[in-house]
Amino acid sequence: MRILFLGDIVGHDGRRAVQGLSPVLQREYGCDFCLANGENMAGGNGMSKALLEEFTPEQVDVFTSGDHTWDQREYPKQIDGLGKVLRPANFHPSQPGRGWGVFPARNGKKVGVVNLLGRVFMKLQVSSPFDLVEEALQEIARETPIVIVDFHGEATSEKQAMGFYLDGRVTAVLGTHTHVPTADSRILPGGTAFQCDVGMVGSQESVLGRDAAAVIENFRTGMPMRFSVAEGHTVVMGAVVTLDEETGRATEIHRVFRPWPPASLG
Repeated sequence: MRILFLGDIVGHDGRRAVQGLSPVLQREYGCDFCLANGENMAGGNGMSKALLEEFTPEQVDVFTSGDHTWDQREYPKQIDGLGKVLRPANFHPSQPGRGWGVFPARNGKKVGVVNLLGRVFMKLQVSSPFDLVEEALQEIARETPIVIVDFHGEATSEKQAMGFYLDGRVTAVLGTHTHVPTADSRILPGGTAFQCDVGMVGSQESVLGRDAAAVIENFRTGMPMRFSVAEGHTVVMGAVVTLDEETGRATEIHRVFRPWPPASLG
């Protein structure tokens, strides 16, 4: 069995790239399930019910999120009615939404997905992802051995620590948030696929999906700037994980990096 995991979707072009290319990639790699981090899809800031409903199940099965989860004012009132969306599990329990779930794959199997937020170099105050994930795994284990963890965090050390902490207990620990893909994709000794960050779906000619000129001016002068989403030169970044359906252990991880639109479409 194979699962496609796509990095942070940034803005309008990122959404269109996933809608167009995800089904193609899933057919090419023989994937039965796709998840994507959608926390930057609303102009680079958060998510909304209307934007999530643009996607079909053939494009994305489950959306995860991160520190920008609540950027859109109406979204906290909407999330509980959205069945295929997660927010970080280690948010305060009073916050709406859920942090993990079990979802059907197209081959008849079930896939557990856990969304976690890192604490190192992050502004939000959240509980320990290392402690919180135990509760999620206990619940998911009743239904499936296949578990994908989206660890949305800044520090590579924290992400690597989580990878080794969960090695042999989950199918994959895949990082999001930095928008820059790392070259450390591998299968850990216990059979867990790992990559510190899978990258983003957005403009390659940008700074983390934002207009480069504005970001440069902010760094150069220290003055606040409006960081608009960059357009054009869109790339789709992510990973494909191959796994054993019975044990849930990963056997292969393959990094994905594709331009959108493909050259054949001009």
